[in-house]
Amino acid sequence: MTYMLQMHFSAHDTDVPPIPTWPADAVAAHVAHMRRSVAELTATGELVEARGLAFPETARIVRATAGEPTVTGGPFPDGKEFLFGWWMVDSADEARVVEIAALLSAAPGHDGRPMNMPIEVRELMSEPPAAD
Repeated sequence: MTYMLQMHFSAHDTDVPPIPTWPADAVAAHVAHMRRSVAELTATGELVEARGLAFPETARIVRATAGEPTVTGGPFPDGKEFLFGWWMVDSADEARVVEIAALLSAAPGHDGRPMNMPIEVRELMSEPPAAD
């Protein structure tokens, strides 16, 4: 089964400051943890894809309005939470997927301690559900 693991950042749920304010050595430690995690998952054949996302100031929300695109700033007008990055992993064992999510959640933060960021784990559907 393939799962998507999504790391969310919420200014309401954490005392972790935004990454651009971190000391350079803290950023390096965080990036090293993520690269090491990706390398391990690649070596085991569990990693399908992984990506970090650009900072939310660059996000746009697009809606069709009378057949034309309407573009607003994102990720959400009043929101303080945003998707920080994601991984797709392949495993027949959901318990293993939970272990992987915990590994990613424990990436070091600005002070070297694990950030313990929430990781949403969702199975990818292989096909749309059948119509009733």
